[in-house]
Order: sequence, then C-alpha cells, then structure tokens
Amino acid sequence: MRLDHLSYAAGPDGLAATAEKIGSLLGGTFADGGIHPRFGTVNMTLALADGTYIEIVEALDHPASDKAPFGQAVKARSALGGGWLGWVVSVDDISVVEERLGRSAVAGNRHRPDGTELRWQQIGVNGTIADPQLPFFVQWDVAAELHPSAGADEGMSLACLEIAGDPQRVSEWLGETVEAPLEDVKVEWVAPHGTPGILAAQVQTPAGLIRI
Repeated sequence: MRLDHLSYAAGPDGLAATAEKIGSLLGGTFADGGIHPRFGTVNMTLALADGTYIEIVEALDHPASDKAPFGQAVKARSALGGGWLGWVVSVDDISVVEERLGRSAVAGNRHRPDGTELRWQQIGVNGTIADPQLPFFVQWDVAAELHPSAGADEGMSLACLEIAGDPQRVSEWLGETVEAPLEDVKVEWVAPHGTPGILAAQVQTPAGLIRI
C-alpha cells in the first residue's frame, strides 16, 4: 500500500484552465489523460517523483457522471468552486480491501491521446464522498512504465499533505496505520472545523516549496 495520487476537481474555468493555473504555480505541464468512460469524467495529470502524481479532473455532461460515484464526487466538488477532491492509495491486491469493506471493486479505464489504454480497479469512492479525509483505493492493471507517474521530473515531489481529519479514523479505514502509505510524505493533521479532507499539498519544485 502506497500513496498513488492526489485528485483535484476543476474550478469554474474548466479543466484546461485549472491545469494551466496549477501547472504554472508548480513549474510543470499537465498532460492530457483522456476520458474515463465509466465515470463520465476527464483528467489531466502531472507526474511527480516517488511514483505519485496529481490529477485535475472534470465531470462531463454525460449520464455516467450522474450515475458513477466518482463522477458524482467530482461534480459536487466542482460545484463548490473546485479544489482538492481526495487522495488515493495503490494496493497490489484489491481483493483484500474488497473483503474488508464488504463491497466489490469497480473497473476503470481511460485512453490517452496516443491510444494507450490504462486500466485499473478502484474501491472506496463512496467512503470518500461520505468522509473526504478518507482515501480510496486502486489496483493498477498496467505495466509500471504506463503508470501516470512515469517520466517524472525527479526535482518535483510531494513534500507534505495538510489534512483536516483524524489519523486514527483514517488508519481504521486503511486497515493499517496511516503512516504506511504515507511513509515518504510528511502529513500535518488539523482538527477539522467543518468539512474534513485535504486542505493543501506542498510540492517540492526546482524553484522551491510551493503550497497548493
């Protein structure tokens, strides 16, 4: 189990403008990630060191975004002006999580502009919707070189996550201590005074530490 990526819902200016704004702050360029047909969403991604990445995601005007929990979550966050949607951990065997949570994983896929198909299974989005401090889980079904973090600039890495929440609650959800998937990332826990979840991410860049 390890941190896989952070998800950020596009703001009112749309996907491309949100990605351009955050990319400019970080000194990086987001790549077109393609459409998630099962979820009714589309994303752009920025590869970071240590096998992680940031995605900017936007809901499409499509029935799937109204039916799929992930599409619903993206729509709801964007309707509030956009911002951090959640964090995602990668597991080698998602059946363990299925058994623990008592529910089945959902298959996901998207095609990059070059035609490459990425496939994965995910579970726990409803938990994230109910309690945004909680991550959801993915198991990638592609080779490591196709993971969205491939080709990252080693000078750009996630340095710190600021989360409004309770580490004990998150540990119970993960089935192990929250330090496990976040061992390489500093976490600042803040007692929530409102909606829990990611408050900010601090990214180490060649130009210094940038807080988003």
